[in-house]
Amino acid sequence: MNITRRQTLALSIGAAAFAVAGLRTGAANAAQEDVDKLIAEFTGGKAPEAGKIALNAPEIAENGNTVPVTVTVESAMAGDDVAESVMIIASGNPTPAVATFHFTEMSGEASATSRIRLAKTQDVVALAKMKNGAVYMDKKQVKVTIGGCGG
Repeated sequence: MNITRRQTLALSIGAAAFAVAGLRTGAANAAQEDVDKLIAEFTGGKAPEAGKIALNAPEIAENGNTVPVTVTVESAMAGDDVAESVMIIASGNPTPAVATFHFTEMSGEASATSRIRLAKTQDVVALAKMKNGAVYMDKKQVKVTIGGCGG
C-alpha cells in the first residue's frame, strides 16, 4: 500500500486536531461532589457513623489492577441488627462505585472479600446500611505504586 503526501498530510492534520481538541471519553477522576452524592444516595441522607464496619485493605498496593479488600460488619444478623447492604467506593476512580453487597438474615454474617482496581493513591470507603436505619462508615487510604485504571 502506497501512502501519498496528501494522505499523510490529512492524517497528520486529523491527529493534531484530535490532540488539540482533547477529546476524552470521560473524566479521569470522579469529583468529590460525585462521591458525596453517591454516599448520600446510599445512606438516604443520613450522616454515617464510625464503628461496626471494618474495611481491610493494604496500606500500599504494588499493583492498582488487583487490590484485595475485605469488609466485615459486626452484626447479629437477626432482628433489627442485620446489615442489609455494604457499598465500597474508590474516590479517585473514574467510576467511584466499586461494589455493593446485599445480605439477609440467612447470610449468617455480613462479610465480603473482593479485588478492586484503583487508578491511583486514594481513599477507599466502605459503608454499611443496617436494617434499623443506622449507617456506618470506614475509610482507608491505599497508596498505589503502579496505576490500575487510567494511571
